[in-house]
Amino acid sequence: MTREEMLGRLREDRGKWDMAVIGGGATGMGVAVDAASRGYRVVLLEQSDFGKGTSSRSTKLAHGGVRYLEQGNIPLVMEALKERGLMRRNAPHLVHDLAFVVPSYDWWEAPFYGVGLRLYDLLAGKYGFGRSRNLSREETLKRLPTLRTDGLRGGIVYFDGQFDDARLLIHLAETAAEQGAVLLNYTKVHALIRGPEGYIGGVEARDEETGEEFRIEARVVINAAGPFCDAVRRMADRVEPMIAPSQGVHLVFDGSFLGGEDAIMAPHTPDGRVMFALPWHGHTLVGTTDTPIGAAALEPAATEEEIEFILRTAGGYLNRRPERQDVLSVFAGIRPLVKAGESGNTAALSRDHTIRIEQSGLVTIAGGKWTTYRRMAEDCVDQAALIGELAERSCVTRELRIHGFHENAEAFGHLEIYGADAPAIVEMMRTEPALSERLHERLPYRAAEAVWATRFEMARTVEDVLARRTRALFLDARAAMEMAPRVAELMAREPGRDAAWAAQQVRRFQEVAGRYML
Repeated sequence: MTREEMLGRLREDRGKWDMAVIGGGATGMGVAVDAASRGYRVVLLEQSDFGKGTSSRSTKLAHGGVRYLEQGNIPLVMEALKERGLMRRNAPHLVHDLAFVVPSYDWWEAPFYGVGLRLYDLLAGKYGFGRSRNLSREETLKRLPTLRTDGLRGGIVYFDGQFDDARLLIHLAETAAEQGAVLLNYTKVHALIRGPEGYIGGVEARDEETGEEFRIEARVVINAAGPFCDAVRRMADRVEPMIAPSQGVHLVFDGSFLGGEDAIMAPHTPDGRVMFALPWHGHTLVGTTDTPIGAAALEPAATEEEIEFILRTAGGYLNRRPERQDVLSVFAGIRPLVKAGESGNTAALSRDHTIRIEQSGLVTIAGGKWTTYRRMAEDCVDQAALIGELAERSCVTRELRIHGFHENAEAFGHLEIYGADAPAIVEMMRTEPALSERLHERLPYRAAEAVWATRFEMARTVEDVLARRTRALFLDARAAMEMAPRVAELMAREPGRDAAWAAQQVRRFQEVAGRYML
């Protein structure tokens, strides 16, 4: 999958596309995979890099949502649990089981949460990841040796899923390309095309790298721009906003803060959310907050209140209280929640998805969650095919294996996230031994991964490599800054780049990376 190939296909094919998708996050990419695998002609355009926004900034959980049980949203939980199972089945190299422990410090907690978690198991049915059970105090501490011991009575263990969000997104892009879709990052839609009857019949877009303009006609245009959905809707109609953006923040620490392979689920926090402390790529990920914000930004920043909230909440569960100096990286993401009345409590807003069809014929899909991306896409493509008067074709993504599918990818060590592509990266290191060098002593990434991302995964910038093709920026921002010059040098070997390009890339990356450090 190369950008040059995609540009070539877009330039050569000036006919009308069946669907044009705006937005290269989980929702848009899921739509592209679904539509292309049905045989529709699809083009997807993303203003920045694939997954630059919300889709690379999640809590990394493929889950049914235990807290939605408390809200009584049983249908959403059941749907998400089924989709969780399909994610693991179709992308086992990226989605795996994870044990969560709910510590109990009061006598009533174990029986109270035990009932809810057993219902969670029941709702999962054949898609279950394991049975929950009560733990003694000793068993709880064996699983979580760094847990605060004062007053600890025991706990409950249950099972959910974990994944690497940005890596899954890149593999979805490769899956869509294999199914025939055309995908372009750094290509911004700046106008919508109206047909003779006033209906939206395509988009006008600009390649942000070269300035080249494209006029792309399509039978239906799908707005999957996440937090920026309303801006796209305003290109077509005078509309009331439908998005109530909410910010979620995560802090990343050294793996020693958990000291094991299990996660902590804290069931109650002052803002009404659950909070997780998870093992992730050898580190400890803690989050998340739920803070209503006025407007979405492409590079949101954590507030001091959110940072202190997470440190304080985590400190209530861990023997070693995390401090500011322990934070290796901090990142924020924007949830594109759909408005419900005038409530300012975004934690209470539904995570169900919404499909809205404007008078102009523009199809907007918003809301939802990573775990249900496939079901959201199926629903959206069904609706879009109807609006575009396309031939009816059945969805096939329930059984569609995601690019890189490999059932024993853990044998590749840290390269398991590449799945079936891992042997090619190993071979690259064998034929050019210099590419086997680690890019930083604190992280496992190799020089070959930067080259692979540049050549085959449409990485265009140092940030693309260090934030989303690898997860260096999200794991250890300072280490990522130190890696940047070498990554820029490796990328500059490719045609059309030179030392000046590399120097500019390092400067730009350091500006971004500074926002991930306290």
